[in-house]
Amino acid sequence: MRRRQHTPLPVMPPLAAALAEPAVTAPPHPRPAAPSEILAPVASDPAEAEREAALAGLFEVHYASMLRLAVLLGADDPENVVAEAYYQLYRKWRRLRETGAAEAYLRSTVCNLTRMRIRHLQVARRHVENPPLPDDAVASAESTALLHDDQRVLIGALQQLPARQREALVLRHWLGLKESEIAAAMGISCGSVKTHTARGIAALTKAMETRR
Repeated sequence: MRRRQHTPLPVMPPLAAALAEPAVTAPPHPRPAAPSEILAPVASDPAEAEREAALAGLFEVHYASMLRLAVLLGADDPENVVAEAYYQLYRKWRRLRETGAAEAYLRSTVCNLTRMRIRHLQVARRHVENPPLPDDAVASAESTALLHDDQRVLIGALQQLPARQREALVLRHWLGLKESEIAAAMGISCGSVKTHTARGIAALTKAMETRR
């Protein structure tokens, strides 16, 4: 089957470029400990040792990208979201086993946890008298450091989109996933991925044009 070519977004700055992995500045506090340090006691059998070693490797390789994913999806506490995702991966490891499946599970879990967190905050904010704080006010210093100034404008517009549209755009244009991989991460069909992506591009383009 002939593979469809990706057409750049008609927005300034281009989405793929603006969401490209930014340079990471040194965080203001030590990096979180790997799962092998905080999630379980010292392994007493070869299978447990293998699990901890694999999880530690996944932590080293994917922690930064999963943190950025949570930031781009709009999580107000991305570090906790990613920590919870790794903890769930630790519990499910015996079913996954393969590193490729583990990475996909992490992506899907970060998406689900962020979506749930945003819904929870929306409900909570309806029951308080004070207006909600701006997104920049609740973002952690480490999360903010992950984004350049020119990216924050686009991220602000991106986070105004419905959750599904935002997820589809981030997974497609930042992570560069295939439609089938996006569908698996979001728990929807490939047809729905196309719909959310197209609507998200249209809405984001309109939002960026109004900011000019």
